Amino acid sequence: MKKVGVAILGLGTVGGGTYRILTEKREMFRQVQKLDVSVEAVLEINRAKAEALGVPEGVLTASLDDVLNNPAVDIVVEVIGGVEPARTFILSALKRGKTVVTANKELISKYWYEIEAVAKEHRAGFYFEASCVGGVPIIRTLIDGMQANRIESMMGIINGTTNFILSKMANEGLDYGSVLRQAQESGFAEADPTSDVEGFDAAYKLSILSSLAFSAKVPLEEVYREGISGIDIKDINLGKELGYTLKLLGIGKNTEKGIECRVHPAFIPKSNPLASVDGSFNAVLLHGDSVDDIMLYGRGAGALPTGSAIVSDILYAAKQQEHYYTPFPNTKKADPATRFVTDFETRYYLRLTVADAVGVLSSISGVLGRHNVSVLVVEQRGEAKNGAAEIIFITHKTFENSIQAAIAELKKSDLVYAVNTLIRVED
Repeated sequence: MKKVGVAILGLGTVGGGTYRILTEKREMFRQVQKLDVSVEAVLEINRAKAEALGVPEGVLTASLDDVLNNPAVDIVVEVIGGVEPARTFILSALKRGKTVVTANKELISKYWYEIEAVAKEHRAGFYFEASCVGGVPIIRTLIDGMQANRIESMMGIINGTTNFILSKMANEGLDYGSVLRQAQESGFAEADPTSDVEGFDAAYKLSILSSLAFSAKVPLEEVYREGISGIDIKDINLGKELGYTLKLLGIGKNTEKGIECRVHPAFIPKSNPLASVDGSFNAVLLHGDSVDDIMLYGRGAGALPTGSAIVSDILYAAKQQEHYYTPFPNTKKADPATRFVTDFETRYYLRLTVADAVGVLSSISGVLGRHNVSVLVVEQRGEAKNGAAEIIFITHKTFENSIQAAIAELKKSDLVYAVNTLIRVED
């Protein structure tokens, strides 16, 4: 039976979950996987965390050198998070020929090219299933399950915090600030929620997933990003009346024009399977030219779900005779031959406060028409007050540059008092 020695760098939420799975299920792995996986080292300066998990004294260390110089350690699990010192630790382990497993999406999205180059040079493995969508095996699906397909698109809820916030706003009618405070108090959101609510976390993941799905490097700077901090409960409620649910989506498309990657809030019809994904759950819809549609659904975070993905990578890596590396040029910048679409095409929800006067609608329609924006739905909401009325438009499919140009012109109109909201509408 093959013996596999593991070191865990960090005993936070995910590191603790990983340690629990590896120790509690060691016998199961022996029987089912034919692998004897043992935790040989744990790097953690907080001894109380280690003691709470029952980490043996001889396994615990506060020195990376103890891990790197330990011949019994074959696989290093990095769950510290952030860029540094995680980047330095990972590169040091790879240079010693040790395979690395990580959940660090920010680091991968920014330094994947560097890490993989070092892994290749030293014939070590680099695995990161847990970096995207928690316990949902999306990366393994893309690499090992969809080989017969040209993946044409993906659309997903890939951040649990924002999905928790938007779901609670929709279900309980609460405003963004109130729900954010609840999310922080319950542990679903960080004290500084910027990475989640402004879409950075989802953008890191979409950069990684799109690169794998479309077999082309998609640098982080090519991902359009917009968060949910400006979302008004009024628009969520109006969307519900019109048959839509609001989600923060990660969208990737591989079209004839090029690769399109964007993270932003979007209305989707209630008939879309993603509309029923509530709370902190995540889901991704994939479309392949052979298999058609596939949906993966599950918990996107947490000690055991993310630990499950990490342990899956440990077992997978231990069985590889040749490690997996990306089949595309994994460089810092995109391949010059790769084209990216920034003027993407979709529908739009637009809420305006306008003058309560004759000719307003025709004036606005004229502006939209001049920019090739065709209107599908137009409604006035409520009675006019103090000489102002609120109007909602939903457009036919149009281009991002067109709607932005139209909005810029509307903002200059004396008849338009405010452009309150612009939200994309996806089918």
